[in-house]
Parts: sequence; structure tokens; C-alpha cells
Amino acid sequence: MRICVFGAASPTIDKDYINKVEELGRLMAKRGHSLVFGGGGNGLMGAAARGIKENGGYILGVIPKFFREQDVEVIYKECDKLIEPDTMRERKQIMEDNADAFIVTPGGIGTFEEFFEILTSKQLCQHNKPIAIYNINGYYNDIESALKTAIDKNFIKETCLDLYKITDDVDALFEYIENPVENIRIIKELKDG
Repeated sequence: MRICVFGAASPTIDKDYINKVEELGRLMAKRGHSLVFGGGGNGLMGAAARGIKENGGYILGVIPKFFREQDVEVIYKECDKLIEPDTMRERKQIMEDNADAFIVTPGGIGTFEEFFEILTSKQLCQHNKPIAIYNINGYYNDIESALKTAIDKNFIKETCLDLYKITDDVDALFEYIENPVENIRIIKELKDG
């Protein structure tokens, strides 16, 4: 299975996050999965790639050309294939098109946007790929709370909670990713409008 991992590019985050995502990458490779990711060499992107590479897994990196040209972030140098589109929008589309499932690890604005974009696409029945949030150290507790508040106030349908899994347990994360529930729905079950 090709798993797209979203996560931080920052080299300054706590080492505990790095260690857990490196282990996630190692486990992905041991389980026969390949990595699709944003091509960064630092932060949790680099951690996932190092873990995969350590156990011989395949890596597809996707990083916009301007990242190299403007030295935006370190590029992971051991990708089996590196695609360099022109824009961030193209980057996200290539990653989505090449993924069978998504794991969202802790990150910043870009990671939040990636999560909400794939969640919105799933809500609109444009894909039915598993989305798992790896909630290391409770990082995503506030986002989970915000989503539940939006449901309580009728901005989001409660059925949207079925579109992803949030967990800090790696075994539960892989169980969800590797054994997806066939959850074909119509848009009206997931979205008012």
C-alpha cells in the first residue's frame, strides 16, 4: 500500500515526535508499505523517510521546484523518485493521486491544510481512502475538540466523524489503514447545502 504521510518540516521540534515518526516509517516498511510524502529532509517528513529507508521501503517525494530554487527547506536526498511540480497545489494533487491511504502526523499550517483538504474531498465523496491522524502526545486533541464543537453547533454533520480515525496507538492506526471499511456514501449523508 502507498501511504501518504503528512507532517512537520521543522528541524526544531521535540525529539520525541521525531523518534515516534521514524518508528512509524520503520513499521510501514516492515509491513510492506511505501511512502508518499512532501520530500522534506527535516522534521517529521524526514523522520518518516529515514524510517522507511532504514527498512528498505520505497519513497516517492513530491516537493515544489521553488523549494530548491529558494532554499525553502532541506530536500530528502534518498527518495527513490522525486517529483518537482511548480506549485503547492500540484504537489498536494500528486501526493493524493499516488496514495492509497493517509497518515497525518503533527505539523503546522501546511499539515493542517493537507488534512482538511483530504477530509473535505472525502466528505464530498471524491475519494474513499483511509485517513488516520497519529495523535502523538495529544497533539491533535484541540483539533478533535474543534471538530466536535462544529458538530454540536450543526456546522458539520456527525457522520463526518466516520471519515477518519484519530489515535496515538500505532497498532490501531495500522489496523484502520490496512483494513478499511467500505464506506461508500452519498454527499447528502455527509454535508448539508
